[in-house]
Amino acid sequence: MFLQQLINALTIGSLYALTAMGATLIYGILGILDIANAGAYLIGAYIGYYIYTGTGNIVLAFLVAMVGAGLIGILLQRLIYSPILAKPHTLSIIPLVAAVGLFTMSSDAIRLICGPNSKPYNLKFPVETIRIGKVVILPAWIMIFVLTIILLAILWFILNRTKLGLAWRATAGDAEIARVCGVNTNSAMALSYILGYGFAAAAGIMTGILYNSITPALGEVPSYKMLAIIVLGGLGNPMGTVVAGLIIGIAEVFLSVYTSIPIPKDAIAFVVLIIMLLVKPEGIMSRRNKV
Repeated sequence: MFLQQLINALTIGSLYALTAMGATLIYGILGILDIANAGAYLIGAYIGYYIYTGTGNIVLAFLVAMVGAGLIGILLQRLIYSPILAKPHTLSIIPLVAAVGLFTMSSDAIRLICGPNSKPYNLKFPVETIRIGKVVILPAWIMIFVLTIILLAILWFILNRTKLGLAWRATAGDAEIARVCGVNTNSAMALSYILGYGFAAAAGIMTGILYNSITPALGEVPSYKMLAIIVLGGLGNPMGTVVAGLIIGIAEVFLSVYTSIPIPKDAIAFVVLIIMLLVKPEGIMSRRNKV
């Protein structure tokens, strides 16, 4: 049924948008593709799992995972990315290589510390399914969609109604001019990593709840799929990332269900990206209209 598949597509698209948002915010400030953001997605899923298993409180699991991932993001920014970018004549590929290395390290660390086997969240909802006519809705879908909307609304408020958000927008527009005008660009960078890594952690927990399984390989697909999403949305454009995530989710679900397209489901994101870039190379939304 069309409506059933649309709900499924919007749920998956919401997760994609939330996962890629961190990389978008960081690119908007530093101009680097931070693959390590997928490491926050993985680490957040595991932190959330252990907190929920130990306390039975899923809200606490989200809060601890998001704060923990945000702190990790700040440490990486201060200890690794900023020193690399501060060096004169740094090649643009060097931060990307560092990010890939950090993501690989995070995956291996999780595998060594937590073991290679999958772990189930086993989150219990008051009801197993909700039926509206012929449409079947899982409570996990509602939770994911509502939490994504809440988090994106918080992001919009921060970027558009707070001084830190104004600093982020100014720094993303032109860091040098913003610094000369007295903007605290370091705070803007820290904001990108706190929000970016925190959102990725939340997306990791939601994925674990949705599929009731997390493994050390959880971040591998998001690590490359989020690149397609942030390029498709217009590099450094938060609103474009939301739209792109939903488009990719809808494309994956409907093409895999209603067509016999001979490519893996996870490759559909790049097919959509290639088609879009042929039509509109700057992506769905240009950086001139970021938020």
